[in-house]
Amino acid sequence: MAKLTLLEIVQSVLNDMDSDEVNSINDTLESLQIAQIAKDTFYSLLVKRDWPHLKQMYLLDSVSDTSRPNYLKLPVNAYELGVMKYNKRKTTDTRDKYLDVVYMHPDSFLSKQSELNESNTNVTQVTDDTGVKFNIYNDRAAEYWTSFDDEYILFDAYDSVVESTLQGSKTQCTGSIEPGWSPVDTFVPDLPIEAFPLLLEETKSAAFLALKQVANEKAEQRSQSHKRRLSRKSWRAKGGVRYPNYGRKGNTQVWEKNPYLDKT
Repeated sequence: MAKLTLLEIVQSVLNDMDSDEVNSINDTLESLQIAQIAKDTFYSLLVKRDWPHLKQMYLLDSVSDTSRPNYLKLPVNAYELGVMKYNKRKTTDTRDKYLDVVYMHPDSFLSKQSELNESNTNVTQVTDDTGVKFNIYNDRAAEYWTSFDDEYILFDAYDSVVESTLQGSKTQCTGSIEPGWSPVDTFVPDLPIEAFPLLLEETKSAAFLALKQVANEKAEQRSQSHKRRLSRKSWRAKGGVRYPNYGRKGNTQVWEKNPYLDKT
């Protein structure tokens, strides 16, 4: 099966339901309802599986708040943050230096920062929106990051000689980005080609139940078959985060998900 447009999905569902033919998803109330069911089904599928095609590089958003110079923000469509690097280039360096910033659990982060003395000139006290205060270094690049709300990313330090606040444009992040949806005839859902049979059958099953108040057993059977097939399929090309195999025989690399921050 090739990738399907939203109109083709709606037309296929209408055909199985023995409903009126349409030339656009806007032609009838029923076709509009099925288009909405297709959207709901699409986003339901996204959260049920770790889709490799959604993993990409992205930047964090700048906060640009000098009272919170160590804050950056996740993009609204990012629901996973794995590896993070920051350009730790100093004023005396002649080249960029993108180096890892390591995740630290929030409890450990607060304990580590509490050891700093805010009376020292190389320490700045920051107040979070919640009113909680904690200390950070102001004379070095960040080594650790954490998050308390899955929205703001907090760092343990920033170099005030280089910048007044951390900058999203200086980050390198990898993770999953939620794809968009457009309710137009030509829209093609962002799924691998092999997942379209599952999207179609799941949409048919949901549409029959919602609009006809009956179950479509054939669609449900085909849906289960496609689910089993996809569960056995992994990356089209090797991706993810690499970890050493520590001497495991017959395997030079172990590909694992980096679960630092997962908003699914």
